[in-house]
Amino acid sequence: MKLLRFGPQGQEKPGLLDSEGQVRDLSGKAADFAGSGVSPAALDAIRGLDVNSLPVVAEPGRIGSCLASVPNFLCIGLNYAKHAAETGAEPPREPIIFSKASSALSGPFDPVVIPRTSTKADWEVELGVVIGRETLYVSEADALSHVAGYCTINDVSERAFQIERGGQWIKGKSAPTFGPAGPWLVTADEVDDPQKLDLSLSLNGELVQNSNTDDMIFGVAEIISYMSQFMMLQPGDIIATGTPSGVGMGMSPQRFLQPGDVMEVSVEGLGNQRQEAVAAR
Repeated sequence: MKLLRFGPQGQEKPGLLDSEGQVRDLSGKAADFAGSGVSPAALDAIRGLDVNSLPVVAEPGRIGSCLASVPNFLCIGLNYAKHAAETGAEPPREPIIFSKASSALSGPFDPVVIPRTSTKADWEVELGVVIGRETLYVSEADALSHVAGYCTINDVSERAFQIERGGQWIKGKSAPTFGPAGPWLVTADEVDDPQKLDLSLSLNGELVQNSNTDDMIFGVAEIISYMSQFMMLQPGDIIATGTPSGVGMGMSPQRFLQPGDVMEVSVEGLGNQRQEAVAAR
């Protein structure tokens, strides 16, 4: 299933994309997509519905984040071999875990707001993994059974905040609008192999990131199992699994977002995003 949320910010409704590309309204039939709303029981209940009986939304308007909220917005750093190389870093021996503030979550077509004191705002296309059940001490063999679905993510980052201001990376990852997610939450049964997905990002029409998840140093199953040794993952948690090469920080000369820049972001089978960068008021 391809699940989505549509409507003005703060007033989104849950929906489903049918086989003909029409949005069907799930209001009153399903809880909003957050927490237990993406549990196996909740997703099975949606699967049991007669899709043709659901109202067609002729003009859904704005598409919001595919999740209403997230308990944890977790990320993996330097997880593509070529990206680690372009930053001058040694490939990590264990997954690098950091987080974004949950308030960074935003819609896939909403503007990305460059913070007031930003000088080095950057882009990062990523495969997003949405957890469907409590996950603690899970084996790598069982890890993917804990996935509710997958989504496209742009892990927008402010490199000066992240690297030059001391402390942890979260400062450079957490500004409002720095976590576009969606347009769809694609349930796990529709993704045969999360390690064989093309992903790309274009800036003002120029392809700057173009890779495949097979370049990941740590695969999705390994990431989930590893993280679950240190924390209990919750239903509705997002894990952004790392970005491939082609970020602005890795260019020579370096290149960073300016107001008016347009990012077009895609992960194979999970839908496309488009964001315009705007200056903070």
